[in-house]
Amino acid sequence: MNFHILTLFPEMVTGGLNTSILGRAAQNGHIGLEAVNIRDFTKNKHKKVDDYPYGGGAGMLMQAQPVFDAFKSVEEKIISRGGKSPRVIYVTPQGKVFNQQMAQELAQEQDLVFLCGHYEGIDERVLQAVVTDYVSIGDYVLTGGELPAMVMIDAVSRLVPGVLKNEESAEFESFHDNLLEYPQYTRPEVWQGAEVPEVLLCGDHAKVDRWRLEQSEARTRERRPDLYELYARKGRALGYLQKRKLSHMDMLEVIRRGQGELLYGAEDGVLVRDIPSGAYMLSAADEDMGERLISLIPRGLKNGLYVAHQDFLKDSLCRRFGCSVINSCVQAVYTRKTPWEEAAAYDIRPLDLSWLESVYGQYHTVHDRAYLEERISAGMMYGVFLEGKLAGFAGIHAEGSMGMLEVAEEFRRRGIGEALEKHLINRMLERGWVPFCQVFTDNEASVRLQEKLKLRIGREKVYWIS
Repeated sequence: MNFHILTLFPEMVTGGLNTSILGRAAQNGHIGLEAVNIRDFTKNKHKKVDDYPYGGGAGMLMQAQPVFDAFKSVEEKIISRGGKSPRVIYVTPQGKVFNQQMAQELAQEQDLVFLCGHYEGIDERVLQAVVTDYVSIGDYVLTGGELPAMVMIDAVSRLVPGVLKNEESAEFESFHDNLLEYPQYTRPEVWQGAEVPEVLLCGDHAKVDRWRLEQSEARTRERRPDLYELYARKGRALGYLQKRKLSHMDMLEVIRRGQGELLYGAEDGVLVRDIPSGAYMLSAADEDMGERLISLIPRGLKNGLYVAHQDFLKDSLCRRFGCSVINSCVQAVYTRKTPWEEAAAYDIRPLDLSWLESVYGQYHTVHDRAYLEERISAGMMYGVFLEGKLAGFAGIHAEGSMGMLEVAEEFRRRGIGEALEKHLINRMLERGWVPFCQVFTDNEASVRLQEKLKLRIGREKVYWIS
């Protein structure tokens, strides 16, 4: 993952980020850190980048031209190596407050650009031209954006594989599962009369884990009741969804993978927004709960996407949002932990953007070019190559399901689809994910393939609505 910081003080950024854990991660190639000096792009011979604001007022504003040119230099570099136009985060007290869920979302990106303001801010026109996210680290004002950018880069970096030596440490520290971290102790056993809790000395790991969970729950309930409510909400949501695991595997995985914003969770209904796809996913025990869930979805969404797990939710969503496209599916879930032995005869490898037009040419009736480009850039599309040609491809959707399986007509009936899906199953198992897919109810061939690969087929329908 690569971080690009647009700043007037590059030495401040490099000095802070090229040390300790992040410094080692950069040296080992797990992350890339680039500080871009905005002054290098000014056309003023005195390297001036600011001017007085129109309409008067105190202070100076950073000019649009050097900021824009600095960003374009970074964007061109990213695109030239096969990437996509990056998200640009402007650090400002006016933005959405940064939290752990946002860190998890940003950690999925290949490149992130941080724009650090100074003086009284930056010309609004360039912000409108390049910024995708306005983010704050708290309700207070600092002298510049470098420190907030470094805070966010630190939080995001530790979620990148390989950055932390102990792979579990990023997952089980403060704010994991919306729980604060349990108290910890080291030698000596007694310090100023205070003893280490006896349970930590017993050697029974199950007892220790239970004690730590109890301590985390108690500490969160006392110190951060807002977080404890989110934790309790997640427990209620998982309890409801697990009653019909096959039919709810999409929602379960969105929550488990930390890529979903849980908007409502109770014993009789769940609403979650999948952050990567933007889809609102909902399931309800009855129509009354269904109406409550739907009322929580913002109106006026552009190109809204919804996933309903009951017929009455499908009908209500279409009435409320004027939806016209409904895809009826069943879920197929690989419940085993054992990976498949893959056929050595097939050359399967991740696709890069040089194959985008070929993929789009075969699959344009289902997904648009931008979506396929994003999936390829994310490393989530794989192809089988035979006779120097792309014989077939498949991938993992933004919300986490397997799909986009297509085999060129001249290569069909050779087991390529089966080989691709086995490959996807194995890649998902490596990540600790439950492999699942959603099959159109009228696609009998795909249902047979899932059964052959030992996926269990849910009996209830799932509706994708747009």
